[in-house]
Amino acid sequence: MPSAANLLKSMDYSVVQQCMHCGMCLPTCPTYMETKRERNSPRGRIALMRSIADGDLAVSREFADEMYYCLGCLACETACPAGVQYADLFETARAEIERAGAAPGAERKFWRWLTLKVLFMHPRVLRFVGRGMWLYQGSWLERFLRLHEFFHLMPAHLRQLEPQTPVIADHFSDELIAEVEHPPAPKYRVGLLTGCVQDLVFSGVNRDTADVLLANGCEIITPREQHCCGSLHAHNGAVDLARDLARKQIDAFDLDKLDAIITNAGGCGSHLKKYSHLLHDDPQYATRAAQWDAKVKDIHEWLVQTGFRKPTAGCGLDSTTYHESCHLCHGQKIVSQPRAILNAIPGLRVIDLPESNWCCGSAGIYNITQPEQSAKLLDRKLANLEKTKAPAVATSNPGCHLQLQFGLRSKAAPSCHEVTQPVTLLAQAYRNEGVTSDRISAPRKD
Repeated sequence: MPSAANLLKSMDYSVVQQCMHCGMCLPTCPTYMETKRERNSPRGRIALMRSIADGDLAVSREFADEMYYCLGCLACETACPAGVQYADLFETARAEIERAGAAPGAERKFWRWLTLKVLFMHPRVLRFVGRGMWLYQGSWLERFLRLHEFFHLMPAHLRQLEPQTPVIADHFSDELIAEVEHPPAPKYRVGLLTGCVQDLVFSGVNRDTADVLLANGCEIITPREQHCCGSLHAHNGAVDLARDLARKQIDAFDLDKLDAIITNAGGCGSHLKKYSHLLHDDPQYATRAAQWDAKVKDIHEWLVQTGFRKPTAGCGLDSTTYHESCHLCHGQKIVSQPRAILNAIPGLRVIDLPESNWCCGSAGIYNITQPEQSAKLLDRKLANLEKTKAPAVATSNPGCHLQLQFGLRSKAAPSCHEVTQPVTLLAQAYRNEGVTSDRISAPRKD
């Protein structure tokens, strides 16, 4: 953490005072709508931050609890007529909480060390743990422990989390995607980000993304052993670690030789596009970070921008609905593009989801740190899904995907029984054309 200076006091004060207290953010804020308390609203939180910046309020445990009660969904940024940069305020406030040690606790310190400093800083360690989980999940041991209700002996908060453990994929992205893959007639050269949770759990979505890019004339460069993007660190007050990871990501790609760097995770993409802000005072990386920001594109954004080829076959579904990742729609302002992709698939009817951009409660690790509030948001989302009667819901973020899967598993005979992603449905439509070999080359290593 930088120096002993109060980070909120060190911010550009115009950002701190930008809020004009109009209240238009209030009905868009899930926590305010739950409690109707001003302090639980974006406006109330900004008032607290400003009081600390002005020296009228100390950084306390109460302030820490409030900042970590916030989802960071950024719906307030979409609603705000003054263009308040809430994401910057939110991340700075959490960084100041950690700098000041305002949220103590040995257990909290241990989990932050394990996740932020070990697992998500070292890709090989994360993959090793992931492979260990995969072995356990496919073994007799898991079945034995469940049969004998071993998990009922765990502390309540861990017992509640255990059913949410993601199922690890059989193969990670490096096993499915070659370092360089070529389409028959290249038009673009792009880098592909494989992520961390996305790599361990949804490597198939990464393969789908690669197939869609190949079908649209993109040569794909996928560096081996990619690092975490750093969004988890930035959102949880570990800014220095987030900067280290940003540098590693930039170093992994030859920016001058790429037309774009493709991300398929809404939460990661929102952070990936802000490396220039994160590294603005780094003399070695500031210019390259600005170049990076200009080239990072969400997969839906890139496909629509470059005029993707409309498939001639369906995807195997007759209808779906679409849940918007908060950081895709509010952070990246990408709203119409995923729908354009879904609407381009022959025979697929896209049913509107009520409150499609209302947070599902995943919000990074919010379902772990605030399970009660997360469960309420998930129940609200599931009720809206049921109203659509759609057999499937598409989303575009691994956290949302896992949260919706968990919620639907807990319901008896829900109308919606499948969670998928727009890029997966588009890839399947291309495959169903029966001319895949003319559109998509086999993986090839150079």
